[in-house]
Parts: sequence; C-alpha cells; structure tokens
Amino acid sequence: MSGSADIGVTGLAVMGSNLARNFARHGFTVALHNRTTAKTNALVEQFGDEGSFIAAQTAQEFVAALERPRRLVIMVKAGEATDAVIQEFAPLLESGDVIIDGGNAHFADTRRRERELREQGIHFVGTGISGGEEGALNGPSIMPGGSAESYESLGPLLERIAAKAEDGTPCTTHIGPDGAGHFVKMVHNGIEYADMQLIAEAYHLLREVAGYPPERIAQTFTTWNTGRLDSYLIEITAQVLAHTDAATGKPFVDIVADQAEQKGTGRWTVQIALDLGVPVSGIAEAVFARSLSGHGELRAASRDLPGPSGPVLGEAEAAAFADRVEQALYASKIVSYTQGFHQIQAGSQTYDWDIDLGAVASIWRGGCIIRAAFLDRIKEAFDSRPDLPSLLSDKQFAEEIGAAQDDWRSVVATAVGHGVPTPGFSAALAYYDALRAERLPAALTQGQRDFFGAHTYRRTDREGSFHTLWGGDRSEVSTD
Repeated sequence: MSGSADIGVTGLAVMGSNLARNFARHGFTVALHNRTTAKTNALVEQFGDEGSFIAAQTAQEFVAALERPRRLVIMVKAGEATDAVIQEFAPLLESGDVIIDGGNAHFADTRRRERELREQGIHFVGTGISGGEEGALNGPSIMPGGSAESYESLGPLLERIAAKAEDGTPCTTHIGPDGAGHFVKMVHNGIEYADMQLIAEAYHLLREVAGYPPERIAQTFTTWNTGRLDSYLIEITAQVLAHTDAATGKPFVDIVADQAEQKGTGRWTVQIALDLGVPVSGIAEAVFARSLSGHGELRAASRDLPGPSGPVLGEAEAAAFADRVEQALYASKIVSYTQGFHQIQAGSQTYDWDIDLGAVASIWRGGCIIRAAFLDRIKEAFDSRPDLPSLLSDKQFAEEIGAAQDDWRSVVATAVGHGVPTPGFSAALAYYDALRAERLPAALTQGQRDFFGAHTYRRTDREGSFHTLWGGDRSEVSTD
C-alpha cells in the first residue's frame, strides 16, 4: 500500500461514501478510511466493482496509500469532529499535501484551520458541496476555497466529478482564498432557505385562498417548472405535493408535522449578514419562519387570536390568482438571489477574496439544490458587468420585476386580507420598495438617535457631522 491512490476519503457516512464512489466511477483510485473499519469494509464489499478502492485500517495506512502531493478529503461532522480528524492526520502529512474539508463548516473555522496548517506547509481547502446524497454520487456543485496552488492539484479531480451545466461547464471553480468556499456555500444555503420559504408560501396561498387541493397545486408547480421558474426546488415540490401517504391514503403534505427543522447554515448566513451590514431580509424571514413553526406551545396558545377568514375563490378567480402568485414568486426569488449575491460581494470585499460572482452563478447551474434556469442569466449579468451593484440593476431583471410588481402587490394584499402569513413575499417586496425609494424614514431614525444619544447626523445640504442641542435652544453644532 504505497502511494497509488489519487485521492482519499475519510468519514464514510452516506455523503462520504457517495463522494468516494463518485471519484472511483470517474477512474480515480480512492483510498478509504473510517473511524470504524466496518464501514470501510462494507463499502468495498458492496461497491468495489464501481472502481478502484484501497481500504485502509489505520490513519498511517491511509496516508501511505496516497500519492504525493497527498489529497485527503474529510467528510465528518463540522466543528470539534473536524478538528479532531485534522489533528490526527496533519502530523502524518508533508509540505505540499492537501486536506480538503467537504463538510458544512463555518467559514471562520475554515480560515483558522487554513492559517494553522499553512504554517506547517499543508494546504487546507474548505470545500462547499451541494446536492445532497444524490449529488455527491452523481455530480454535485463544488465550491473549493484555499490557495491557488492547492487548486492546481485538486481542481482536475473536482472538475471530473462535479455536475455539468447544460453547456458542459463543470460546476466547480476556485472560489478564493482560505474560507471563501465555505462562505459561498453558506450563502448558497441561505438562498436555499429563502427559496423554500417562498415556494411554501405560494403553496399556502394556493391552498387557502384559491382553494386548490395538493394534487391540483402539484399540477400548477409542474406547469411552472416548464417556464421561467424552472428549477430543482420547483420540480421536487410538485413531486412532494403529488405524493399520497400509503398508510392513510391522505396527501403526504397533510400527514407531515408542520414544524420545519434546520441545521444552522441559514442562521449563519443571517448572523454574518448582520456583521457585514448587508440586508438579507428574505433569508432572515425564512430562518425565523422555521423557528416559529417549531414553537408548538406558543402557536397553540395563540390559535384563538382573532383574524380574517375569507372564503376561497371561485374557479375563474382562483386561476387568475394562481397566475399572480407565479409573478410574486418569481419576483421574490429574484430578490432572494439579489440579497445573497450582495452578501457574497460584501464578504469578498471584507476578506479580500476577489470572488467572481459570474463564476459562482455558473457553478450553481447544476448539481446544487438552488439550481435554476435563470442562473444562466445571472451569470451573463455579472459576466457583462463584474461591478454590477445589484441584480436589480440589470436591465432585463429590472424590467421583469417591474412587470411583476402589480401582481406581486396584489398577492401580498390578498394574503393580508385572508390572514395568510407571507413573510417571504412581504419582505422581498419591502426590500424592492426600499431600494427604489427617493427618501427613507431613516432620516427620522437618525434624528431620534441624535436626540437621546447625541449620535450626530449628516445633512443633505452640506458636508460634515452635526448634533442638535435638544435640551436647550436646539441650536446645531458641527462635530467635525
């Protein structure tokens, strides 16, 4: 067992196993390692005919099986478990070797690990992998950070196993230094949260206002998936809504507890956006919606609160309403992607990553959970204008969202009138209106801050910072 494996994978739960099989299916010899050797042996026994595997029983055997520069993929739980694996393997590696963390690590942890290992001459590549179990096996979207030198060694392997966009482009690229890859994956997941919330709100409106049963809504989503909303999440939504529970014969969606869970990446996106001062209100509302759904006792105690309960629409009115919901969903989705790309742009500037937003859109076109037809156009928008301040500054997206706004407003108003919560649609519309406003009430907010805390303010008619002496003659003084 001496230096014959192209790459190694340690941590052979479902994601790790599928990623190892993906490498092997593409002609790479893959070294395998797991804390319990039973999983290693089981993978070889069950899938050994898919390619070339080398089963290692110990860390030393695993490292010895890798050709130089060694490329070692860690697929374990984020946090302390990842640190433990790094501490186990780093002393066995040499200068120029590469450790790849394929878990959902916090980008700040990735920056720390990259810095510490760089001092030992070891490359650390924090790598976002999107696509779930199926993507890991059949082609995910892969977002590697780390040094440019590490990508020279690792990139050709990732480009082989990654999903391919319709134009054949591999859905992976070097995102940027240290934690850039995991940062972009974090924001990807934040957009995913927002996207799923918006889709859920569309379903809720079609059910509660239009009066459609789940199978009818499934048909609606299937139709939407043939147009500009064409995406993986719209596709699977139709399948979920069309599914019947075998045990009860009821629509599957009606026997699932209405309490959505989360693993943390959406929450991280909002927390970091607050640190960066970037408004990601749609993502935040999606995170809070999941949180609220889980507070069963609070919801039960509030169920008898008064509110409207309008009748469902007639058939013709319902069909027209469904068309308006499609407009609202499309416009709100564009806002979610706008906010996500803004956050990536801000993170890139703050941490000096120089992230290519067009390249990010390109690698999200296949394999990942938020893959969607309009990502081609997002890529084109950023490719043609790398300094584009916002997707809403792109002429085509601006025209489309402008054309949708009347229906969008109507849907939000209808939701309010029927007492159907639409925090995602509403937040997206408020963001759009705030961007286009000539004046915002922030002027009053700043005046209040100056009154109670002498926080100063700036004027519209001259430069400088000022404070009003509110307790006396209310004269104004310059604080510059």
